[in-house]
Amino acid sequence: MMTKILLYEDNSQLRDVLSLLISSTDRYQMVGSYGHCANALDDIKKHNPDIILMDIDMPFMSGIEGLKRIKAAGFSGKVIMLTVFDDNESVFQAIKAGASGYLLKKTPPARFLEYLEDACDGGAPMTSSIAAQVLHMLNETKAPQPASFNLSAREKEVLDLLVEGYSYKMVAGQLFISMDTVRSHIKKIYDKLQVNSKSEAVAKALRQSR
Repeated sequence: MMTKILLYEDNSQLRDVLSLLISSTDRYQMVGSYGHCANALDDIKKHNPDIILMDIDMPFMSGIEGLKRIKAAGFSGKVIMLTVFDDNESVFQAIKAGASGYLLKKTPPARFLEYLEDACDGGAPMTSSIAAQVLHMLNETKAPQPASFNLSAREKEVLDLLVEGYSYKMVAGQLFISMDTVRSHIKKIYDKLQVNSKSEAVAKALRQSR
């Protein structure tokens, strides 16, 4: 089954380029592309997307505000933010609001598709400079202590890797454990943090470190 993609990007040329790029594969289906997200809730009902690509800076409503409304309405799919700038505050606000990833618009086409594949595989794709910003935020402040969430040492390792943008498969490879073991740890992390998704877990970890 093809993964359905919904795009919000106010630059019409970039919107067309991304639509063509995504539609050129046999894994993804572009179900809609719009220049603003003011009608996002209606668009989601109409298209039922699996992944939303959301520009940060748009007319009528910012991408972060759109993200907040989408998540508040109960959208359970992934929302990946698109931006020109990799500034700390936008990164943090997007992650806190429930973003599943954060990509620069200048990302090369082939790499962009790899990031989409990573999202489908359970990852939280981030352009390398964005990931560096996240790590910088964590290094600037005291890291969350496992005891604050009552996490085991292994669960803390898994959570730290999720914060760094690792997919479940990458976590398994990094820690030399099976995918089933990763899923078991993540389920326990969700229970202890009282969250329902990886983006919520990452946001809570980042808030704790602020």
